[in-house]
Amino acid sequence: MTLEDYLRQDAERYADKVAVVCDGRQMTYRELYAAVCERAATLPKGEVIAFRNSQDIDFLITYFAIHLAGSIAAPLEKDTPEARFQQIAKDLRANDGADILYTTGTTGRSKGVIISHRAIIADAENLIEGQGFSHDLVFIINGPLNHIGSLSKIWPVILTGATLYILEGMKDLSAFFQALDYPAAKIATFFVPATIRMLLQFSGDRLAAYARKLDFIESGAAPLPRADMLRLCQLLPHTRLYNTYASTETGIIATYNYNDGRCLEGCLGRPMSHSRITIADDGLIACQGDTLMSGYADDSASEAPTTILTSDVGYLDDEGMLHLVGRQNDTINVGGYKVAPTEVEAAAMSLPQVEDCICIAVSHPILGSALKLLVVMFEGVNLNKREMARSLNTLLETYKVPLLYEQVEAVRRTYNGKIDRKYYQQQDKISL
Repeated sequence: MTLEDYLRQDAERYADKVAVVCDGRQMTYRELYAAVCERAATLPKGEVIAFRNSQDIDFLITYFAIHLAGSIAAPLEKDTPEARFQQIAKDLRANDGADILYTTGTTGRSKGVIISHRAIIADAENLIEGQGFSHDLVFIINGPLNHIGSLSKIWPVILTGATLYILEGMKDLSAFFQALDYPAAKIATFFVPATIRMLLQFSGDRLAAYARKLDFIESGAAPLPRADMLRLCQLLPHTRLYNTYASTETGIIATYNYNDGRCLEGCLGRPMSHSRITIADDGLIACQGDTLMSGYADDSASEAPTTILTSDVGYLDDEGMLHLVGRQNDTINVGGYKVAPTEVEAAAMSLPQVEDCICIAVSHPILGSALKLLVVMFEGVNLNKREMARSLNTLLETYKVPLLYEQVEAVRRTYNGKIDRKYYQQQDKISL
């Protein structure tokens, strides 16, 4: 069955159930499927159809209608410049996929990734199994629907006949809490770590008021500092809190409920039914299974991969759970020692006065490279470099403690909360 087969089934079984809510408007499954069929009748078959993310019900109608018409959906950023939009639309070629999703390009140029109908269903079943999506759930989507982080949450909702609640983003916190007030027994959502930190800083107590209603919260896209994990566990003791390992190329691979009493930092759980994980000799994570991409849009001659070797460094523990150490290209060599900047950043983020930070490499006349920490302090707090170095020395091995410190107003991040390391790596090397 395809996603649209499940949507038709929902329209038959749960005709009058609310399928989607957005901006004061809602549609039942009967209404949604009827709108999809009407739109599909106007679309061509066997083509790649590029369209902008409108972050609303119309996005869903267009997305499902493209599939139902027998074409391939290529959702793009809402603010994609017209010239680039037209160029992408012109260059895309028909293939056997269901979607072409574009990566953020944080570790290189943005690529169009081909996702098959089979992968969509496998991802959906992984999420249902791993996180407990159910028919009576309302899932709040607050991230861009043209990227897999949020788009993938549509899939298990449709398979279970649950309800979607779409928000424009998280800039308007009142809109988010209004969504939490929606009459439902169980609500779930997906956050990037930067959003979790914002909520903890400004609305932690308010979030705690929904502790019994929040069924689960998933985070992904970047590591979540343990201090934030512990705080969230404290505020939401009855809520399942998941860290998930996923990417556009690999699909949804593994997930871990860190509200298990152990709160293991860097742990991403066991691979789910449709996925397998191995660790290469150099420590890189390799993924297999039905969730893998079919290839890249600009390389249609290649066969679908059976294994994807990622750039993520990790290991499997005695329980078979995946632990993420960092990214291969992010490692900084300091006097012969290899340092994962994420470890330094996690230690710094555990300090109560630190709001955000990034660890970067700077030129050093003897060591070759040294560590520098760019730090965003909470309002009203000034950076004391000596005191911070002393604090980090109690948390890290000596060679991992940064040599230099600088207070900055903000750390540059991507739309999904990842530190934009490529931006910092492209800057001119800083000399001591």
